Amino acid sequence: MTSARAERAAGRRPTVWAVAAAAGVSKTTVSRVLTGSPRVSPEARRAVERAIEALGYVPNRAARSLVTQRTDTIALVVSEPETRVFSEPFFAGTIRGINEELANTEFAFVLLSAGGDRSRIERYIRNRHADGFILMSLHRQDPLLQVLATTETPMVLSGRPFPGVNVPYVDADNRGGASAAVAHLLERGRRRITTIAGPEDMPVGVDRLEGFREALPAPARRSWRRLVAHGDFSEESGERAMRELLARVPDLDAVFAASDLMAIGAIRALRAAGRKIPDDVAVVGFDDSHAARLAEPQLTSVRQPMEEIGRSLARLLLTQLRNPGTRPASLIVPTELIIRESS
Repeated sequence: MTSARAERAAGRRPTVWAVAAAAGVSKTTVSRVLTGSPRVSPEARRAVERAIEALGYVPNRAARSLVTQRTDTIALVVSEPETRVFSEPFFAGTIRGINEELANTEFAFVLLSAGGDRSRIERYIRNRHADGFILMSLHRQDPLLQVLATTETPMVLSGRPFPGVNVPYVDADNRGGASAAVAHLLERGRRRITTIAGPEDMPVGVDRLEGFREALPAPARRSWRRLVAHGDFSEESGERAMRELLARVPDLDAVFAASDLMAIGAIRALRAAGRKIPDDVAVVGFDDSHAARLAEPQLTSVRQPMEEIGRSLARLLLTQLRNPGTRPASLIVPTELIIRESS
């Protein structure tokens, strides 16, 4: 019995020495195959690959990373508390897309929530525990960008960054989607259209608000700020903002909310105020999440392809990792207005 067969019979994990013996090559050749070195003949590479498959050999990730200076890990950092990461539709859809794209690669996928103690995340980045990072839900002046810049680790952003940040990103057409929502409300005869905008320290909040403003008729644009209340994309903030708008614009007949959850919160506040939807007030959200279809009435919403955004984020980062020095072009994906009962 060969040493390789003896190890398998004894239930021991096959070693790199066993792979070398089975392939009839040196341990150095096996190591070169494992690290992707070009200094291996095609015949030797095929022999090593056959031996690996036959033996069921699994490389020691820690030992391999010492040689290659790679972790074979991609980290997604979300700058929000865990409660929001696991409850808001956009995060769930985008994470699904990232995971699908990475499933058939050599990279493990790690999710980090940076909503609390950021020192832990910063140590993770500085110690280079991942080969690349996807950053999501960044706010203005977020220190994580600067931390990553000092490590020169490849990264991509979910969402357009503020001016001055030169990092590849994937984003939905937030401005166009918001404008389409307002145009739809105008077509339905609504004339006192308000909005529950997202945070002012996030480009997504700024872009959806700008799309709303641009689509308003000229008379409404002259005093557009009174038509705006801000939330943080959560259901609770949508309810609070809707109450604020009702107090300021009591004759409003429509509201565009910059997320489905804020729209659902707005519906709750409108009902509490005795307003019928859509008879008295039409409501439009943004995301076209599962929650929009479950809402009562079903929610008109701007669809953004969350899973496709996730897949595109992963592809952009993989391009950088597999082609060092390459800077892929950023991507804006289209949105689509899905009309339902609420408008």
